[in-house]
Amino acid sequence: MHDHGVSLEALYQARRRIADEVVRTPLVRSAALSARFDADILLKLETCQPTGAFKLRGAVNMLAALIEGRGREALAAGVVTASTGNHGRAVAHAAARLGVPAVICLSRLVPANKVAAIEALGAEARRVGASQDEAFSEVERLVNERGMTLIPPFDDPRVVAGQGTIGLELMEDCPSLDRVIVGLSGGGLLGGIGAAVKAIRPACRVTGVSLSRGAAMWESLKAGHPVAVEEVESLGDSLGGGIGRDNRCTLRLVREVMDDHLQVSERAIAAAMVELLEAEKRLVEGAAAVGLAAIAEHGLDVRGQRVALILSGNAVSLSTLDRARALAGR
Repeated sequence: MHDHGVSLEALYQARRRIADEVVRTPLVRSAALSARFDADILLKLETCQPTGAFKLRGAVNMLAALIEGRGREALAAGVVTASTGNHGRAVAHAAARLGVPAVICLSRLVPANKVAAIEALGAEARRVGASQDEAFSEVERLVNERGMTLIPPFDDPRVVAGQGTIGLELMEDCPSLDRVIVGLSGGGLLGGIGAAVKAIRPACRVTGVSLSRGAAMWESLKAGHPVAVEEVESLGDSLGGGIGRDNRCTLRLVREVMDDHLQVSERAIAAAMVELLEAEKRLVEGAAAVGLAAIAEHGLDVRGQRVALILSGNAVSLSTLDRARALAGR
């Protein structure tokens, strides 16, 4: 096992644990995008998950692994996490299925529609501070004072392995895949997918895409250690947030499995959101559109390649879609 703890064995264990709660999502070819870029462009539809985003995989695997190791009674005090939205919704969903209390700590930058979705699942949503790191201070307090169990948003091998089951599905559905393009923030999604893909098909390129502003992983990779950045509002709000002051897993893993790393502008994200809606009838949030945004904005040469884009979530409000349309000039 690698020192980051995300082995191929761990990925297959995760798939066994989550099988009854998580959808094996479709991988579909986009005729329009394939023609535009002279490539086979494949869309991995994590929008089909019960919570609308890939985060359910990691949350379910983490909770199932805790129950396997410590028993259900270990969760009696409830579970807690910090989130930019989708992870919180996933934890709330999984906790409700188990009948345990859940508290989700969110910064003031998290859109109201994501907060409402969390509360609709019966969890308590707490607004704390202006960054995910500030929200995490409340998580630490609840763990220490109330004995709640932390379900990390990304920096835990069990969470990463859950997200990595996407990579197993990609390799089974398209063994000849040339490149996978993944939104990158804390590194759980890219790290997990990259661990699977590189173990099975090392020649497949793993491309990470970060925001052009407030990209903590971008700055941390350059510095070689976790770097705090100011979080800013973005159409790709799910890609905001820090990587944790004491990052133990994902920084190392992302450095190991990622071949190239791009940043995308707000305008490029907006154009990609609109194009996916118009050409593919896929309503996605900004973070789910960054793969297409990266190809278009950076002129990536993908001609003749089989390329998978991870449509990671669909938690987008109509007001956010209107912002995207205006920015894209539509």
